[in-house]
Amino acid sequence: MTAKIVTPTPDVLARAADVLRIGGLVAIPTETVYGLACDAANPDAVAGLYEAKGRPRFNPLIAHVASQAMAEREAVFTPLARKAAEAFWPGPLTMVLPVAATGQTCDLARSGLDTIALRRPAHPVAQALLDAFGGPLVAPSANRSGHVSPTTPEHVRSDLADKVAYILDGGPCTRGIESTIVAFTGDTPVLLRAGALETAEIEAILGVTLARPGAASGITAPGQLKSHYAPRATLRLDAATPMSGEGYLGFGDHCPLEGNLSPTGNLTEAAANLFAMLRAFDLRYERIAVAPIPRTGLGEAINDRLARAAHRD
Repeated sequence: MTAKIVTPTPDVLARAADVLRIGGLVAIPTETVYGLACDAANPDAVAGLYEAKGRPRFNPLIAHVASQAMAEREAVFTPLARKAAEAFWPGPLTMVLPVAATGQTCDLARSGLDTIALRRPAHPVAQALLDAFGGPLVAPSANRSGHVSPTTPEHVRSDLADKVAYILDGGPCTRGIESTIVAFTGDTPVLLRAGALETAEIEAILGVTLARPGAASGITAPGQLKSHYAPRATLRLDAATPMSGEGYLGFGDHCPLEGNLSPTGNLTEAAANLFAMLRAFDLRYERIAVAPIPRTGLGEAINDRLARAAHRD
């Protein structure tokens, strides 16, 4: 049965929470991308989520929490991590922290690691569902694993309509790319994934320069696979002009007639448009060229997503 896109009224949210309590899946909006949510404490539900997405089980999930108090039950916070939470939660920051003895999130959701990835989302629908459910929810992007992330309810329906009980309609995602992930497990915080919260903003608040993981660090958080966020079409990056037969995603002065991530060169607008435009072009082209995008600010995260989308094993 194909899931319907539903308006998240209080009654619908209560029914969605009931679905989650019995191990079902619900697609939810966040400010970054749409997530596929299930009970973080239920290993059977988490196994079903991995299967629905076709996601490898060595790729850990982010647990979403309703409050700092709930987060503190799941993880051990350093003073610096608590400072980050006070500054950026609710919002598009995920923190990787040591697991607390009181944590509910199951081992499978953490891929057996002794750390947990936590986020407190800002979207009011996600917040309302977390409040109604009363516990942590894992919620990776609501798409087939490795595919372009969903930023509208229709994107979710095209990928996973027969896998979920409800698709809660929160409109288009305002940020459009996934959360920034920072590990607080050692003396220096480590940037594991650039994302919707700019690295420089985090560094300014914390007063430290974020380290980068070494090449041999392994998969310790979502979004670290070399090939990810990928359309069916092949991508050619930093393209000044398109070749014959290519779709062309422009940026700023690179202004094709059919698609420009931001005609004014605004990186926030480009981030919000990126996945939706990639999905639209993927339906029309075998090959997609993408204009050069600055690597500063949100451009760091945009170029990260494009590089992973373009990677072919």
